[in-house]
Amino acid sequence: MASTTHTAPETHTGVKLPVLEREKLILSGRSYHWITERICGVLENRQPFLWWLLFIPSALIALIGVGGGLTYLVSTGVGVWGMSNKVFWGFDITNFVFWIGIGHAGTLISAVLFLTRQNWRTSINRAAEAMTIFAVICAGIFPAFHVGRVWFAWFLAPVPNANAIWQNFKSPLLWDVFAVSTYFTISLIFWYLGMVPDLATIRDRCKPGIRKILYGIFSLGWRGGNRQWSHYEMAYLLLAALSTPLVLSVHSVVSFDFATSIVPGWHTTIFPPYFVAGAIFGGFAMVLTIMVPARFIYGLQDLITMKHIDNMAKIILLTGTIVGYAYLMELFVAFYTGSIYEMDAFKFRIAGPYWWAYAAMMSCNVLSPQIFWFKACRENLWVIMVVAMCVNVGMWFERFVIIVTTLARMLLPGDWKTYSPSGVEMMTFVGTIGLFLALFLMFLRFLPCINIAEVKWTLLESDPHFDDHHDHPDHGVVKEAAYQKELASSK
Repeated sequence: MASTTHTAPETHTGVKLPVLEREKLILSGRSYHWITERICGVLENRQPFLWWLLFIPSALIALIGVGGGLTYLVSTGVGVWGMSNKVFWGFDITNFVFWIGIGHAGTLISAVLFLTRQNWRTSINRAAEAMTIFAVICAGIFPAFHVGRVWFAWFLAPVPNANAIWQNFKSPLLWDVFAVSTYFTISLIFWYLGMVPDLATIRDRCKPGIRKILYGIFSLGWRGGNRQWSHYEMAYLLLAALSTPLVLSVHSVVSFDFATSIVPGWHTTIFPPYFVAGAIFGGFAMVLTIMVPARFIYGLQDLITMKHIDNMAKIILLTGTIVGYAYLMELFVAFYTGSIYEMDAFKFRIAGPYWWAYAAMMSCNVLSPQIFWFKACRENLWVIMVVAMCVNVGMWFERFVIIVTTLARMLLPGDWKTYSPSGVEMMTFVGTIGLFLALFLMFLRFLPCINIAEVKWTLLESDPHFDDHHDHPDHGVVKEAAYQKELASSK
């Protein structure tokens, strides 16, 4: 590790000030040409064997789980699920909240980090945005089919109909419809707009044929002129500003499904910030889960560096600590208020028949991220993948604990019911995992997975005053090399 504290030798101008260089976001001194070739090569070249090894099983699982499971559900009835009139929410709403949470990291990385000018987002924002779109698609399956008669799902939209049936705008379930649909629409536009310059790059590289025609259509006639870039940057900024409140609002609205009820264990004001922190927590874990293997499969180590992974691990540590605080605060409020119903609800979660789900939630979400306090763990990809997978599992168990254990034992002892999912429910959930992976792998195959234009902006050559550093150097400072795992290990 390079030293960053020693003072440079004195000169006739005095003592030079040591200045620590920034860690490089693009390694090995890569050029503009190399960046274009590497990113475009992911979709222009033949896919590696690992891609097929992942895509074929994922597509089959999606076809059998989602296609087969939902077909059987519609043809037979919602009774094939393991729910009852007491535990009326089971795997379906658990999975809905889980997938909505997964989609939060994409908007956060794209919008919030863009507004705060965090350049390290450029190598991962495109994949995170795609992850958002695919996660919301998986999430939308469950409430649509939860209504039973899925062909009447359009009644959720506030459109006139012959039956004069209007929606209950006081219901947070309807708020979900507006929040999630708005979030999906803005995220889709934001994702597509950011790809337009890169789609034009691929269009210009394609041989004449159907691919060139399709990329030409979706690139919207982009030529890279100064006027186009000016409009593009303004539109991207406005969409980022519009998307930022959605990060806070969408999962807050989802939490209102529970917080606005009078059910013990749900009726609490901590749910909105608690759900938002948990969504960012689980979303970043999923970004690591899918990007670390993609980095290995396509050889993107010079573009997705350990600096990016280290920053995401730190965010997981921060949000995981916030989630752990929320868990403890729930217990504190329940016992401090002295409400016997609140206390019994949490006693049932901790020591009831679902104790194993609560233990999995606490260990995966609170304990496992604490290992990221150690830099050596944040630099070990195997440790990072294990922790990310633990967080993914723990966030699903969090939603299961909140929903199922609360409904299984409410106010009346005669209503107590133990819930266990049916095979159809489990098959559908596993199918959505396959659908998510299949969609993401198709994204890697047909669309640029890294933002070519924005990655180039992080290079020194993109600085209009780059040459001035050589012609007019600053003699009052001496640069100290920044520690970076890849550079340190290569020396």
